[in-house]
Amino acid sequence: MITGIAHAAFRVNDLEESIRFYTEILGLTETFRLLHDNGEPWLVYLQINANTFIELFPEGKDKIPVAADSIGFMHLCLQVDDIFATIENLQERGLECPGAPTKGKDGNWQYWIKDPDGNDIELMQIMPDSLQVKHSQF
Repeated sequence: MITGIAHAAFRVNDLEESIRFYTEILGLTETFRLLHDNGEPWLVYLQINANTFIELFPEGKDKIPVAADSIGFMHLCLQVDDIFATIENLQERGLECPGAPTKGKDGNWQYWIKDPDGNDIELMQIMPDSLQVKHSQF
């Protein structure tokens, strides 16, 4: 039985810049690294909560432009407890956050940012009257 999402994995161009973004800006914790036999990082684990992680692989290639209607990865969505406080905190940590959160058709607050490689990250505050809550099977 599937019980959750364990991690999302990204190839990154600049490992240290990506670690800085995910730890210093988003506030995640670097948990551990797996190394190649030569001691170079193979991947870095960043912890979101007890069982959810982001993996960063320092083997980025030149970014290939992706068409808006292409098949495959679209974005990472991170759940937050207070979207307005989260955005204020991100701004205090140096992230430009233009505009304001919007209420989605599902009834949740959302706001979009990008990581250093341009990957879209949605911040979402799940609201008690949202479709996700109304249709939850758990």
